[in-house]
Amino acid sequence: MFIIGQFNGIDSITAVSVGSQVMHMLTVMIVGLAMGATVTIGRNIGAKQKEKAAVVIGNTITLFMTLSVLIMVLLLIFVKPIVSIMSTPTEAVFNTMKYLMICFIGLPFITIYNIISSIFRGLGDSKSPMYFIVVACVVNITLDYLFIGVFRLGSVGAALGTTLSQTVSVIVSLVVILKRKIGVTLKKSDFGLQPEIMGQILKIGIPVALQDGFIQISFILITIIANRRGLSDAAAVGIVEKVIGVLFLVPSSMLSTVSALCAQNIGAEKHDRATFTLKYAIFIAVGFGLIAAISVQFAAEPIVGLFTKEKDIEVILLGSQYIRGYIWDCIFAGIHFCFSGYFCAYGMSSISFLHNFLSIVLVRIPGAYFASKYFTDTLFPMGLAATGGSLLSVIICMIACGWLKYHNTNIASINTKG
Repeated sequence: MFIIGQFNGIDSITAVSVGSQVMHMLTVMIVGLAMGATVTIGRNIGAKQKEKAAVVIGNTITLFMTLSVLIMVLLLIFVKPIVSIMSTPTEAVFNTMKYLMICFIGLPFITIYNIISSIFRGLGDSKSPMYFIVVACVVNITLDYLFIGVFRLGSVGAALGTTLSQTVSVIVSLVVILKRKIGVTLKKSDFGLQPEIMGQILKIGIPVALQDGFIQISFILITIIANRRGLSDAAAVGIVEKVIGVLFLVPSSMLSTVSALCAQNIGAEKHDRATFTLKYAIFIAVGFGLIAAISVQFAAEPIVGLFTKEKDIEVILLGSQYIRGYIWDCIFAGIHFCFSGYFCAYGMSSISFLHNFLSIVLVRIPGAYFASKYFTDTLFPMGLAATGGSLLSVIICMIACGWLKYHNTNIASINTKG
């Protein structure tokens, strides 16, 4: 977004913004579904059942690769209706379609990377996925400057940079797997789908995928609302969503962190350690959220200004309003992400789905709609709608824990074997 903002106009910024919203929704749903694999692998590793963990890994690879190819074909067929549904401004329609078509073709590689990352996290290794994505990041930035700055490919260059960098990351990760022992030996039979294993993965993964999908749908609906306000509003919201995506790396990572660590402790029947994991994760998330929220209040304009060509005053003004309201979500989102990871580790991902669904339906979407309708000269109230949604999620999570305690339900006694 930064690079395309230096070499292209608002129409290209909007195209990448709209297109990346769609891609981000697909990616987080893949990651959410893969959470079922992370938790199931983690439990088996904690229980020292490596052969069963190998079967889970094999089934995960077969399932996700099949799904990614089918989804890629469907998305390429319906790319035009997708762009239309997004209420993409007329000036950005053509570039958005080109961006999405290239990214859709690269979806299998994005899926492979996220599968590999979920497997490593389930095995207790979160560093390797970090190294893989560092490689992808360096390649992505280099290719963006080459395609967008040198060859002037605009949104097409941005899409090529994204897909090719993910491909490089996949190649690097596969080389590492082949050359380094990961503690689990895979056999050809492990790749054959087994209903019991598939049921365990999907039981946890589907609610998380739906939860993440609904969150992204709410973001997309907010983008649609902004798109209908005009090109500057659309560009401002798109820029802020990218910045928020970076700042939310810490709170969002808490879901996979807590679920992976808790799953291994549950498998080893160390439930007290699982509870401590939740508490420490919340402490980290809230601390980071406070620092981020306060800092952004003083640096909103410079942050948004980084992403606009020739420092478009209107986009900077609107973007700074939006991010000042939105950034407070960093605190509350971190808390409910921690709770979601904890619930998922115990096979209670339906609670995570419930609180996210209610927050979206009751607060995020209606809040953004009415804020856009009644506050036409500012985006600040629209930003607060997201914060309000996460606050409701936190309240529901706390009520759920309180309800379990009130009814003398020992979460450790829940059947954690699927």
